Amino acid sequence: MKKILLILLLVIVLPFFYLIVTNYNNIPKLDENVKEKWSQVQNQYKRRADLIPNLVETVKAYAEHEKSTFVEVTEARSKVSAININENTLNNPALLQQFDSAQAGLSSALSKLMVVVEKYPELKANQNFQALQSQLEGTENRISVARKDFIEAVKLYNLELRTMPGKLVAAIAHPEAELKETFTASPTEQEAPKVKF
Repeated sequence: MKKILLILLLVIVLPFFYLIVTNYNNIPKLDENVKEKWSQVQNQYKRRADLIPNLVETVKAYAEHEKSTFVEVTEARSKVSAININENTLNNPALLQQFDSAQAGLSSALSKLMVVVEKYPELKANQNFQALQSQLEGTENRISVARKDFIEAVKLYNLELRTMPGKLVAAIAHPEAELKETFTASPTEQEAPKVKF
């Protein structure tokens, strides 16, 4: 009887223990990867926010009577800056949605600013403006890549929590682990900006 019990122990408990031990670090590693990717998203949003005042001032010099657009860009940037973002944001879907909405508003305001630029050919030829526009376009591309990387990191983390053996390991070793929210495009982000000449 002891031999049967020992064999059962070795066949059932040992593989179970091995499974827990070998997969124990997956969830913390994936969680840290999500946090790192989120930091990259924030880094690119910060870069964009830093460029906006220079862009607005350059365009203002050419298009003083387009004041409402400048006000809208400035207000959108202020809304983004007012949201306090930290690592708990990833665990708070409402705050993540609020942050994403503010960023979408800023993107929309910047699209309107670019429409204003289309009205002023001499502005488009200005070297300072071209440099700023190039920086802003590069930043928008970096934001897109950073968001894509973040979405992928969240996917891997969530898959680990929803599939075996990660689900079992999470239930036993990491009960605090929860699925994370990711970005979704708002309806305004899915609309192309209207350019009129």
